[in-house]
Amino acid sequence: MDDSQRQQTTRGIWADRGVDGMRVLIMDVEGTDGRERGENQDFERKSALFSLAVSEVLLVNMWEHTVGLYNGANMGLLKTVMEVNLQLFGSNRESKTLLYFVVRDHVSQTPLENLARTLKQDIERIWDSLSKPSELQDAQMSDYFDLKFTSLPHKTLQPENFEKCALQLRAQFTDRQAANYVFKTEYKRRVPADGFPHYAEAVWEKVVSNKDLDLPTQQELLAQYRCDEIAATALIPFRDCLEAMRPRVEDGNIVDELGKRVLAERATAIDTFDAQAVRYHSEVYEKKRAAFVQTLDGELYSLFLNQVKNASSKATATYANDCQRALEDTLDDIETDFSAVVGDVRRRVTRWFKSISDSLTAKGASWSFSTETRYLETQLDAVTEKLRVAEMERAIDQIRRTAKASMSDVVAEKLNNPTDGDMWAGVMLEGFEAANRKAEQSLERRMDSTGITLADQQQKQRAQLAKKLHKGIWEDMVSVLREEVGDQMVLLKLRNVLEDRFRYDENGLPRVWKPSDDIDAQFAAARGVAQSLLPKYSKMDPSALSASSNVSGWGSVQFFPPGFDIDTTLTLISPARQRELGKRFGREADALYLEAKRAMVTTQNHVPVWVMVLLVVLGWNEAMTILFNPLYLILTALVGGAAVVIHNLGLWGPVIRSANGLASMANDHMHGLLVEAVNRTEPPGRQNKSSPSPLSSGESSSGDVPKTLRRRKSRSGAGNRTSSRVSLNEDIEMDPLGDDAGSAGMSPMSVDSS
Repeated sequence: MDDSQRQQTTRGIWADRGVDGMRVLIMDVEGTDGRERGENQDFERKSALFSLAVSEVLLVNMWEHTVGLYNGANMGLLKTVMEVNLQLFGSNRESKTLLYFVVRDHVSQTPLENLARTLKQDIERIWDSLSKPSELQDAQMSDYFDLKFTSLPHKTLQPENFEKCALQLRAQFTDRQAANYVFKTEYKRRVPADGFPHYAEAVWEKVVSNKDLDLPTQQELLAQYRCDEIAATALIPFRDCLEAMRPRVEDGNIVDELGKRVLAERATAIDTFDAQAVRYHSEVYEKKRAAFVQTLDGELYSLFLNQVKNASSKATATYANDCQRALEDTLDDIETDFSAVVGDVRRRVTRWFKSISDSLTAKGASWSFSTETRYLETQLDAVTEKLRVAEMERAIDQIRRTAKASMSDVVAEKLNNPTDGDMWAGVMLEGFEAANRKAEQSLERRMDSTGITLADQQQKQRAQLAKKLHKGIWEDMVSVLREEVGDQMVLLKLRNVLEDRFRYDENGLPRVWKPSDDIDAQFAAARGVAQSLLPKYSKMDPSALSASSNVSGWGSVQFFPPGFDIDTTLTLISPARQRELGKRFGREADALYLEAKRAMVTTQNHVPVWVMVLLVVLGWNEAMTILFNPLYLILTALVGGAAVVIHNLGLWGPVIRSANGLASMANDHMHGLLVEAVNRTEPPGRQNKSSPSPLSSGESSSGDVPKTLRRRKSRSGAGNRTSSRVSLNEDIEMDPLGDDAGSAGMSPMSVDSS
């Protein structure tokens, strides 16, 4: 300390034990508002907070003329320190701190009580304006601090009084018996002396790491203000450019010039900011520039991200469509290399997406699209898997069609020749097993080409596809068999077997039945063989597959998918259908038997020769008459020729029906003429007379008495004139000459109405 000049006396924080028996640790803290630190008040705030946190009594040394001032009394610093202290150490209410204000150079007439009241009001106002944590909103200043005030006279003008008051102040820290002793129990920190260094170090670390104390200087404030203005100005054209592009991007479109134009605007905005803001505080400029670039990149990234997402969606859709189209072009090629087709499309789509993402990346930019690239790969993998599944479905369908075509011929041949060896063994081994073996080989090649390898994770998928193929081929064979054993087909097969046994001999020659042949026994044997085949056709016998070494795991879950019940597919013809088909076949067999019998009778019943000779002798004159009479000859030739033509064309049925129709029409015409003649010959005077007839048209009489003519009279509405109508529902008997219908001289005439 040198009275000849004004300078800082304490720099930093000093601590030492009190002399003359004072059991007190005294810290001397660097004063505030020193010219040595200038605008940098960072250490002043941190040292003040540290002192407030570790001290039981904090002496605040201030001049009398600064009381009532805000900046002169450093009330702003006190507010900051108290606010941060409340945030960091507010939860510890076990002890309080005594704020002891010492007013220096008290030479005015203002009493200490008034000065203390002014200081207390200022401190309470500061406390009320603090930003308190949510859990300490109701905290009072008295919960944390006690206030005490004293003053010291001017050291130069009143040296004796100054020394006296200073000794009195010292006694408050040393005399335990004094009433105004400051180290009271409620101020104790309860920190052992040997643990105080660790305690002070922990508090200092907490104070230093707190950013709320890093308040800017005036130059920093100016730099912050101007940099913010420059940044806001530079952002205007940049945002205008973004807003012009944003609607198109948000609509899902791919804007080709987006990256080029927007990145150029970004570079222009950064250059504008650098040209004007580089003149200000360097640290602030660097921070503000980084924040400005981050703002630009943040707005850019949101727009670029939408563009990349649009590109990802378009790439996925293009990949799916192009792959589908390429695979459809190879539908007929069962050996299509799926991996090659899909790989070419995927490389093309990936290159296009990478070109879009690269155009949206700037040098030194803080963003990347690695996440979106991985997402696209995931989407493409999912589409590939769907295409692979669809391709395998298509491949299995193609393989099944090929297998079904090969099985159809074998099944038809074996079922048409049921007596040649074991029918079902041939169907199973030559039909199903052979087709299944070729199908498995084709499936293996397709799985290899579609990328379903022999790796452990894909072995299960290969096994599932093989089981699905086995099930499909088996169902196709069952379908073919059901078609072959349909009602008409199975009856045809049984009839063929019956005819082969009954109509043909052992050498395959047609039989000509003779009276000496036992046709009944032959028919019974042939029908028995044919009927025995119906149960054989009704149910499959796959036992040959169980014994075959080429079909491993037959009938188990190793061959068919789980849940597939093969037993339900073995029955081809139900018992009810068997009975119905047996009856129908029996009727067809009986018809065949009767046909054979009829043929044998025809061969036995021929016209004797003597009858033919007798017919020639007796009909010789009539034949000569026809031959030598031109009219008879022409008529006979015409009738005979027409009969030959009708017979050869099989038109006797239509001719007979036509003749019957003409006869019916002639009968109706004659009936009408007869009725008309009867009505004309009826005398007018006999309108009220009728022949006695005790029978109606629907009654019957004994003997041969003819039924009489019945008249029905109807009176017209125009007058009393009557008309009669003859009903000829039965035979008519009338006498046109006599007046009495019942007289003995009546001539009977009968008309049979139809």
